[in-house]
Amino acid sequence: MINVEVQKTGTENPMGVLKRFTRRVQGAGILPRVRGIRYAKRAESRYVRKKRALKVLSRRSEREHLVKLGKIAEPTTRR
Repeated sequence: MINVEVQKTGTENPMGVLKRFTRRVQGAGILPRVRGIRYAKRAESRYVRKKRALKVLSRRSEREHLVKLGKIAEPTTRR
C-alpha cells in the first residue's frame, strides 16, 4: 500500500495543501484500488458453479422439449 504524505510549506494556505494532496492521491491510483476492494466479491465455490451449470442445462433441455412438442415457438436468430 502506498501512503501519500504532504507537508505544508512556509506560507502555503490549507486549500493549496489539500489540492496538492488530492493530486498525489490521484497520481498514486489509490482510489480505484480501494473502490475495487470495497465492492469485490469472493470467488464462487465449485459446488455453486456446478449447481448453476446444471440448472442452465435443465432449463435448456426443458425448452428444447417444449419446442419439439410445439408448445412454444422456436427462437429466432438475430442479426
